[in-house]
Amino acid sequence: SNFSVVISKVSTGSYKRQVYEVPSGKQLVDQAVIDRITWATWTSVLGDEVIGIWSRHAEKADVNCACVSHSGINLVTGDDFGMVKLFDFPCPEKFVRTCFCIVTAKNTVDVMVLCRFSRSRMMETSPTLNL
Repeated sequence: SNFSVVISKVSTGSYKRQVYEVPSGKQLVDQAVIDRITWATWTSVLGDEVIGIWSRHAEKADVNCACVSHSGINLVTGDDFGMVKLFDFPCPEKFVRTCFCIVTAKNTVDVMVLCRFSRSRMMETSPTLNL
């Protein structure tokens, strides 16, 4: 498909989301327009759609990365504590319980969803998990 306007979302060091048209660089500020955008990918740790990834005691810099699955129903995050967590997407409610968690080395800085999975499928393969 050809698109006359490509939209890009960035997160700033001051924890703000900004949306731009590419290649013009024009910033979109009309929230009604931004809310109607269907994103092809999602790698932001900011926004109403991901409020639930933040634990009760997390600081803004604790969650480093996020990636939504191609199906748009799962979100994986990585954090400063070496945890890779799986959530349903979107997760707009605060303090959502993670579906699955793997502890890795400290400071997970990038994650990517490479396969299709579901909570029920994980229960079939790992029945001892408390999901």
